[in-house]
Amino acid sequence: MIKINLAKVMLDKRISSKELAQQIGITPANLSILKTGKARGVRFATLEKICAVLQCQPGDILEYVNETQKSHKS
Repeated sequence: MIKINLAKVMLDKRISSKELAQQIGITPANLSILKTGKARGVRFATLEKICAVLQCQPGDILEYVNETQKSHKS
């Protein structure tokens, strides 16, 4: 499973959803879908713009979580 940490990075960088959406050229609604992890995919161009604005790496935003290991820890 891919976990989306965009909200955390945005909080760390002190940028609002509206501001980020404007800077990367997507609607606030589409940004919300990305932030909540409900997006079925993300274009590399969009990811690149997000990283440029937030001055971060893709790995700061996207995290792989092994479902099997997660369920064994519980």
